[in-house]
Formats: sequence, structure tokens, C-alpha cells
Amino acid sequence: MNLRKATVVALVAALAALLSACGGTAGGASGDQTVTVYTADGLEDWYNARFAEFKQQTGITVQAVTAGSAEVVSRVGKEKANTQADVLVTLPPFVQQAAKEGLLATSAPKGVDQVPAAQKDPQGRYYAMMNNYLSFIYNPQQANPAPKTWNDLLDPKYKGKLQYSTPGEAGDGTAVLLQAQHVFGDQGALDYLGRLQANNVGPSSSTGKLQPKVAKGEVLVANGDLQMNLAEIDKSGGFSVFFPADAQGKRSTFALPYFAGLVNNAPHADNARKLLDFLFSPETQAKASDAYGIPARSDVKPQGPKAEKITAAMSGVDVWNPDWNAVLGRLDADLAAYRKATGQ
Repeated sequence: MNLRKATVVALVAALAALLSACGGTAGGASGDQTVTVYTADGLEDWYNARFAEFKQQTGITVQAVTAGSAEVVSRVGKEKANTQADVLVTLPPFVQQAAKEGLLATSAPKGVDQVPAAQKDPQGRYYAMMNNYLSFIYNPQQANPAPKTWNDLLDPKYKGKLQYSTPGEAGDGTAVLLQAQHVFGDQGALDYLGRLQANNVGPSSSTGKLQPKVAKGEVLVANGDLQMNLAEIDKSGGFSVFFPADAQGKRSTFALPYFAGLVNNAPHADNARKLLDFLFSPETQAKASDAYGIPARSDVKPQGPKAEKITAAMSGVDVWNPDWNAVLGRLDADLAAYRKATGQ
């Protein structure tokens, strides 16, 4: 090969490499078989199994970044000028916040027509992927007798032995504030949480990190969510689930779904849409109970021993439904009042 021909060949090869690196479609760079999910914690084991199935079906590798519900939304916001995430999975009201801030694009995953209207955005920016409920946990060996009521949690024996994730940072923590408002009223909730602060260890941005602390007896009571708690009990045990009763003996909770949506300007949008189709498929939805979750699709019914444990845990517990847009609208004011009442 003469020098001139070799030079031409080298230039063509370099140009091809440059186009390959810089070019691409909505799915990302040509040949980039990845998709990145920013997700609230609690589904790690379930994700491992589902993402392996997704890769086997499509050849696309899923990269998951796990953190607290507010933290993953905050990270997407901070990266808005250079978007890294393709799919966002988080709890309410943080998914509504992400949509309000323009962080989510419209999408129409196959099967979301079977998700009830109350559990999806009318504008198509997010959909409930898996249903879940606020719960609490305790260490049965050391918290004896077991706590049963909200008033029990004020007992001085729990001083420095109780912790709940921080409202405004964790979805489950925000849920604690909402549940307290439901039980005690707005001002009553602030009064109660102010009194509870005498026992509270302090802030925690991740609810999932509280489970091993309760299992080890570092703290005896913590908040959680039913899916994550039952899954961890199944794996390693060490704590039990309960729903605190009010002064009338009534136990209640509310749905706290994992919502999923396509991130605006996702670098691998085509791959992200394929993943969302997969997550909302009947086959994947039917496996929600593998993680002690409940399918969001109304046409897919949970079955098997794990589904029966969910039913047993929820027996006698009333379920109420927050207006999440109203919750988001007053969230800043509620959090400011909470911080003032608790000094946290």
C-alpha cells in the first residue's frame, strides 16, 4: 500500500470512528446497548432478576443508581444540562415534583392502559409500576411488649432507640408526616412528632438503611414500607411489621406506589422505552409479588404464598388515598412546619 492510499484509508477510518462516537439516535450512541435507571431504594433484588431477564430478551444492559426518593429526583434535576438517567423510579410526591420541574417526558408504555387512572399522570409522564404501603417495623426480641399504638412510641424506653427517615428526603419519611396528619390532624401531627423527637435518633435520608439497624437492635422501632419490609424479613428476618393504632384502636395506612417515567432528554430514550414496556408487561407485573409488591396493572392479580403474606399483613388495616397533587402543593410549607416543630 503506497503512502497516499494509506493516508486516505487512515482518514476514512478516523472519520468513521468519530461519527460512531458522536452520532446516534434517541437510543444513544450507535451500538450503545445500555439504559440507566435512577431509582428509590427497596427493589434491589427484584431489579437484579428483572434486569437480567431484560438483557436476555433485548441485549440491553441496565445500570441502576439507587438512593432515597427525593435524592434521585434531585440528582436528575442537577444533571438537567447533561442528562445521565433514562428512567426514573421514585415514590410520591417526588414523582409529581419531578414532573412539575419538567424532568419527565411523556411516554406511553404498553400496558399502562390497565393502570387505574388515579395511579398515573393524565399527561403521561409517570405511571404506578408497583403498589406498596407505608408500614412500621420493630425488633421483637428487644421491643417487648411489642408497640401497638402511636402513643406506645412516645414511651421513654424508646429514647435513642427509634428512628424514621426524614420527611422531604425519603418518600417513606414524607409518608410518616402524612400519616400523622391523617391520624392527628395538621397541628396534632406537629405536636405529636415534636414529642416523638425526644426518642428519635435523628435524620435518615434512606428508609432501607433502617432495616438492618432494627434487626441488630441498634434501634428498636423504625418506619418502612410493606414491600421492602416483607422482602427483607423473607431474606434475613430480625424484625416484624406493624401498623400503629390511633386512640380508638383503628389502624390505617395508604398506598405508596413505585412510579416510573421516562426522563426528559434521556440519552438512551429508545432503550428506556423498551425497558418501560418490559416493566409494564403482564409477565413482569405478575412477578411483583416476588418482591412482595402488588402489580399496578388491574388485570394482573397477585398470586402465591408471598401475595398471601401481604394480605395477612394488611388484615384489619384501613387504606386511605392521599391527593398527591395537593400534597405536593403544600409540601414546602408542611416541611417547614415539621422542621420547626422537631428542630430537625
